[in-house]
Amino acid sequence: MNVAVVGTGYVGLVAGACFAESGNDVICVDVDAKKVEKLKNGEIPIYEPGLDELVERNFKNGRLQFTTSLKEGVEAAQVIFIAVGTPQDEDGSADLTHVLAVAEGIGKHMNGPKVIVDKSTVPVGTAEKVRKAVSAHTKHEFEVVSNPEFLKEGAAIDDFMKPDRVVIGAPSEKSANVMRELYAPFVRTNNPIIVMDVVSAEMTKYAANSMLATRVSFMNEISNLCERAGADIDAVRVGMGTDSRIGMSFLFPGIGYGGSCFPKDVQALIKTGKDFGLNLRICSAVEDVNWEQKSVMGKKILAHYGSKDLKGRTFAIWGLAFKPKTDDVREAPALVVCNDLLKAGATLKVFDPEAMKTFREKFGENANMTYVNTNYEALEGADALIICTEWNEFRRPNFTKIKESLKSPVIFDGRNIYSNSEMAKLGFVYYSIGRPRVGM
Repeated sequence: MNVAVVGTGYVGLVAGACFAESGNDVICVDVDAKKVEKLKNGEIPIYEPGLDELVERNFKNGRLQFTTSLKEGVEAAQVIFIAVGTPQDEDGSADLTHVLAVAEGIGKHMNGPKVIVDKSTVPVGTAEKVRKAVSAHTKHEFEVVSNPEFLKEGAAIDDFMKPDRVVIGAPSEKSANVMRELYAPFVRTNNPIIVMDVVSAEMTKYAANSMLATRVSFMNEISNLCERAGADIDAVRVGMGTDSRIGMSFLFPGIGYGGSCFPKDVQALIKTGKDFGLNLRICSAVEDVNWEQKSVMGKKILAHYGSKDLKGRTFAIWGLAFKPKTDDVREAPALVVCNDLLKAGATLKVFDPEAMKTFREKFGENANMTYVNTNYEALEGADALIICTEWNEFRRPNFTKIKESLKSPVIFDGRNIYSNSEMAKLGFVYYSIGRPRVGM
């Protein structure tokens, strides 16, 4: 099948590469000429395990092309995916400027029947807006389909190639069958292709992500209660998760969720509720709890040192990305942790395996923050270690080296990657989330 993907951001590039990998001829379109040129030269603008090999192989074999010409992509394709950004407005709504501009462009370049697919995360009613934008510029037959993505950063290739399910909102059986054919190679193990009406598909993406965010915020509230009551969140998590009605997924406490999906989607769902005259109180609480949780680490650190400021203190920060296996720092808890500590007068030495560049661009320069080359370099002369992201290479470090490098053996773990019993044996003062403090 001939496919065009408009937008080579995270979703568009992964989708384009995966569709090409299954044998389709794919043209990826982007207005950024420098980005397109880099992609042609094998330079991938994002960090996602396995994506560079996938792009290189399919580009070399001629199944994957990159262009700045929307006209070229539209004319060559039977199915056109809109995968451009939908940045968040101040009121929490999604800005559809780019989506609708692409829709108008598609209409102007239509040369025959097309299936146009909303792949970007968009609010309820977007497909109808896209339909109107396209129809204003063409007499050719077309249908607009909603096909929300459910990709986890760090595991996007597997998520696309082996999806739990594929959600398709189609206005007719004709366009639904085109989408079934396109996705057939990815569901050979009989995972479902779920076809529904367009509006329900649009709602599904926001509802699914908001449900997962709700589980995270709920566990973070329970973890805070565990600390005050003297309970252990790890034991509580197992006791809850082994109930088949609940399950173990997304029950890990921490210092809040981040990234491009959960924060934006929860806020967008709240805004959608307001548009329809509903106050989504649970979603609002989920958002409030998450913002508060990002400040938990700073409060623990101030309490430990018994001071209102941290002047003269230096801290090592391990992990800047919002989660492992990505360089994405959007809404990352580390942004709040670093800002809180710097405001309190601390000096920071920070490290992340992949997100140093993106964090620096997002956070900016600060005279009291140094970006170092290794996680152990961050420890040298620091008063304590703070863990913000649970990268695998942080899970089994050289604890002897950590103790020798730090001024005192103190660890603040925002992701509970070490066990209390191990930290006690090693002689650390150890703070985690929802568990009793070790040491002192």
